[in-house]
Amino acid sequence: MRADAFALSDEEKKERILEHFKGIMHTLGLDLTDDSLQGTPKRVAEMMVDELFAGLREDRMPKMSTFENKYRYGEMLVEKNIVVYSTCEHHFLPIVGRAHLAYISKGQVIGLSKMNRLVDHFAKRPQVQERMTRQIVKAMQKALGTEDVACVVDAKHLCVNSRGIRDIDSSTVTAEYGGVFQEESVKREFLQFIQLETDFNSI
Repeated sequence: MRADAFALSDEEKKERILEHFKGIMHTLGLDLTDDSLQGTPKRVAEMMVDELFAGLREDRMPKMSTFENKYRYGEMLVEKNIVVYSTCEHHFLPIVGRAHLAYISKGQVIGLSKMNRLVDHFAKRPQVQERMTRQIVKAMQKALGTEDVACVVDAKHLCVNSRGIRDIDSSTVTAEYGGVFQEESVKREFLQFIQLETDFNSI
């Protein structure tokens, strides 16, 4: 991020993006008076600032509420199949997949929904999957006061699936293991947990 990244308000950014995108559409030869297209620049600007790239603002980082581990749960806690919607910073095309996040408490536990929100925060910016995986782990380690955090992300990149080689079946897997998760036995246990079938249709 540049030093002046937040010099403009969100509304000012939307106005600039609107004009720039209008120029792109005009260059492509699209008719901006068409009733289906005339609102597109505004929609794109709002989508970029308010949704797709909302995670660029650090003041929108979710509050990582932690609690004392009074019940002395000392085993691994895994939150799996967290939905990831991000954007590849190389082609500005979607990255869609799942994140699996785990930690072992050193005295503090974290609200489960905060883990989902943390993944969503770092996903909502132009990203490289490797960096996003590490950012998620570092933020969890800081919040919990422990190195014992791990994350695996499995995602499809539409820059691979829909353009270039157009391989619709491939996905990208990244992992970051901190603390005891670097031990083979602990890593293996984590990977076994995330492979468990989760089916609540019969409940």
